[in-house]
Parts: sequence; structure tokens; C-alpha cells
Amino acid sequence: YMSFKKFALSAELLRSIQDAGYEKPTSIQNKAIPLILEGKDIMATAQTGTGKTACFTLPMLQHLQNNSLKNGKTGIRALVLTPTRELAEQVGSSVRTYGRYLSLRSTVIYGGVNINLQKSKLKRGVDVLVCTPGRLLDHIRQQTVDLSKVEIFILDEADRMLDMGFIHDIRQIMNVMPENQLRQNLLFSATFSDEIKQLAERLLNQPEWVQDEKR
Repeated sequence: YMSFKKFALSAELLRSIQDAGYEKPTSIQNKAIPLILEGKDIMATAQTGTGKTACFTLPMLQHLQNNSLKNGKTGIRALVLTPTRELAEQVGSSVRTYGRYLSLRSTVIYGGVNINLQKSKLKRGVDVLVCTPGRLLDHIRQQTVDLSKVEIFILDEADRMLDMGFIHDIRQIMNVMPENQLRQNLLFSATFSDEIKQLAERLLNQPEWVQDEKR
């Protein structure tokens, strides 16, 4: 917990890290967190289990806390896209764990469950949205989600997204967000194929490349 202090995270985030019992940052966290806090776009190679979820969740929450909008009803300011509902739940749980002392609202949405419950959550207002591509597109088509205020966009496990055939969905989602220069974009993938590199070129703005050396 002490060594997380070097990232200059807020007292609230440090407190939640301490609660969670984390001792020291993993190698990917050491490399990526400072870059993300500086507002840079990153392209990171990281396997599951390297601590990558905290790697983007902590700086994302810090960004939202620093730039909290004063006008009450905001809109979705951070969007995390994951390939599966299990991963969406896992990321959602991290957001709740680390954000427990912040007044930020988050929700997780994926297919296979009642869309109306999700609509009412979205209507009440959400700062951080974690979701799978297909269900997010359903909400976009039904105009129950507004992505025009997204300040930080995270594409998690991009290689699995492509394997599962989500590339077209991702492109459609990118089309309804602010221009990539107007938001911070983070791409995480276990591998980097040519297709991922092409996607990264469209998504990222002068990215920093971060590699987890435990490969």
C-alpha cells in the first residue's frame, strides 16, 4: 500500500487500496499507471492475472475525481468495453472496490439479462459504464445510452474481442463517441496481431506502448 503512494493517487483511492490489502504494484501497474495519470493513450500487452484491471481502474477513477463536473447530472464519462459478461462483472467489481470512497456511480451491462432494468439504471445517471459490445449496441440503437461525454475509453482484452467477432461492433461504438483526440484511450491485449494494430491506429492518439515483461 505504501508503494502505491508514489503514484500521487488521492487519499480516497489509497484508502481503498489499503482496504483491499494490496502491498505493492505489479510490473504492468508500475509502467502504465504513471502514463495513464499523465493523460496519455496507451497500448498495453498484459495477460489476465497481471493486475491490469487495477492498472486502468485506479487512474480512471483518479481522472474522474480530479475533473468532477459540478453540474449534478453528468453523463457517462468513462466507458470500459470487455468481451464477456464474466470480465465485465470482474471490472465492475474493481470499480466498486477502488471507488468506494468516491461519489461516482458505476454500472455493468451485458446481454442475456433484462434490458429494462439496465435502462432504468442508465436513466438515473452513471459515471462509469462497464459493458460488453453487443448489449451496448442494443442501448445505442434504442437511444437509452449517451456516449457523447466519454472522457476515457478502455478496450480490455482486445484480442479476445476480435476472436469473438466483435470488431464491427467496436467500430460502430467508436463512431458514436467523441473524436479520439478529445478523450483518453487505453487498449489492453494479451497479443498484438495486425488486426489489433489496425484497430489501435484508429482508436489511439500517439500511444505509449507498455509491455508486461512476464511474457
